[in-house]
Amino acid sequence: MPPSGILFVGGEPKVGKSLLVANLALALAAGKDRAGFTIPAPRRVLVCQFELPTPQFVGRLAMMRRAVGAAADQNLLVDTRAGGNLLSAPQGLNHFLHAARQAAAEVIVLDPLYSTHDQDANDTRSMAVLCQSLLRLRDASQAALIVVHHVRKSIRCGEIGSAFRGSSALHAVGDSYLLFTRPSAHLTAAVELRFQFRYAAPPEPRRLELDPQTLCFSAAGAAPARTAVGRKKVEQEHVTQALAGLGRQARYNQLRQQVMEQTECSKRTAQLAISEACREGWIVQVDGQYRLPL
Repeated sequence: MPPSGILFVGGEPKVGKSLLVANLALALAAGKDRAGFTIPAPRRVLVCQFELPTPQFVGRLAMMRRAVGAAADQNLLVDTRAGGNLLSAPQGLNHFLHAARQAAAEVIVLDPLYSTHDQDANDTRSMAVLCQSLLRLRDASQAALIVVHHVRKSIRCGEIGSAFRGSSALHAVGDSYLLFTRPSAHLTAAVELRFQFRYAAPPEPRRLELDPQTLCFSAAGAAPARTAVGRKKVEQEHVTQALAGLGRQARYNQLRQQVMEQTECSKRTAQLAISEACREGWIVQVDGQYRLPL
């Protein structure tokens, strides 16, 4: 992340984005390498988080702190009055600017972005307005921003920066993107990180493991090479299996989502597969419902 840059961190709900960002905040404040990330020097870090009550969040930090000791104590600060302030409103932006200046922050964490605004995350124009607020915060504070944000429900293989909601607006302001995924439902402690940088070649995807006792992530080697499953042809039997899994009858959106989830394909690929299955008679459409032929 360049000085005064903007890093967007995104992933599925409950995958551990906030835990990872808290890990990174501690590492930056301590100036200590963590989870495969090299930290060249300690930084003043201000955390503005909106999901947990402050005592609970501080308790979480205390568990993580055991891994770094007291090295971060003078550099890590938490904005206890962040809740209710909106970046999209002048008063809210002034609050974050004042907090950053009081903390002499070199890095500001916003977790999550949707709690800092009242805009439509799926509307490009609304997100563009919000991004201008991010730029004003960055420029006026002269701090780098780490922003936790949601991704779209359906992500194609190889997508990183474009996987974020409002991605066309975010691309105009973001310098770095970190996509956080769980490689398997069976590997509950393992996550994969993939990167996209504006000004440099990204590192190889990596895998991390979470220690539930310390809430700290540690490096677990390189992530396995991904195959382009999003581009593969979905066979007709995949469509019939998806329909059978829905009780042999479903509306179009339900069937499409089921095909996407079972085959990890894109929305477009699922649409083409359903159309082909209809033409070939593998499934039939009656009164807006898709079902298996009698």
